[in-house]
Amino acid sequence: MSATVKSSPETETTLSFEKSSLAARNIRIFLQNPGAVAGVVLILMVTFLVIFAPLIAPFQPDEIDVQAIRKPPSATHWLGTDLTGRDMLTRILYGGRVSLLIGLLAVTIRTVIGLFLGAASGYFGGIVDFVVQRVVDIMMVFPSILLLLIMVAVFGPTPLNLLVALGLLSWPFDARIFRGQVLSLRELDYILAARSIGTTDWGIIRQHIVPNVMPLVLVNMTLGIGEAIIAEAGISFLGLGVQPPMPSWGNMIMAANNLTLIQRFWWLWVPPGVVLVGTVVSLNLIGDALRDILDPRRKE
Repeated sequence: MSATVKSSPETETTLSFEKSSLAARNIRIFLQNPGAVAGVVLILMVTFLVIFAPLIAPFQPDEIDVQAIRKPPSATHWLGTDLTGRDMLTRILYGGRVSLLIGLLAVTIRTVIGLFLGAASGYFGGIVDFVVQRVVDIMMVFPSILLLLIMVAVFGPTPLNLLVALGLLSWPFDARIFRGQVLSLRELDYILAARSIGTTDWGIIRQHIVPNVMPLVLVNMTLGIGEAIIAEAGISFLGLGVQPPMPSWGNMIMAANNLTLIQRFWWLWVPPGVVLVGTVVSLNLIGDALRDILDPRRKE
């Protein structure tokens, strides 16, 4: 015979009030961080511009102006033109679509794998924990950039292969972080209570463990997107990432890869470089602010 415990209206009201108070506190702390607010504003601007690039961009990304090859910024081409006469502003907007999408999807892959394996490793322990952690140790021994270059070289330098490689090679760090969090959660009273009433292990993980790890997941994803964008730019700079004529911030910077171009044609690398650095710094500022807010040791 089982008994069902029903919460009273007073209890539900109290819990709702506590949640709203916590949300208001977190928002207040976030807004008190000028760097995080500036980061959100910049990320929203960049996201808006790249999403609506077909409506905002003054030219097509591969449209060539034969009379304006390597021309500096002007009234017609606000950020100048590249080595073949293509508008730099247009290519930065379209390149942002590629770079941000690769960053977001790569981080999604690494987070899903890392969360699944980290939660299983931390919750079940034993042989599961041993196997997962040995795999993590092996993957963390090898330089990730070397494995990334090998995978992209073997399977081909396409955006899909690049984002899959980024996701598959970067999950061990996340798995180790999530495992540590799960280890601290699995012995809490409400987890033991769930076990005592017959909740399955995967039910506990799904209903209790994962929701309590989500704040850490959110912080990791925010910081991870910036890391993935930098990785994409680095691989594209080496010529094994996004291939021309498709633009990305990395291969646009790669186009100015000699001293003469760097010195004489600054608009070939400064605008995409500034956008790239600004986006990554903004994501890091947001991630740092979220980590401070969600830190359970922080008290007002």
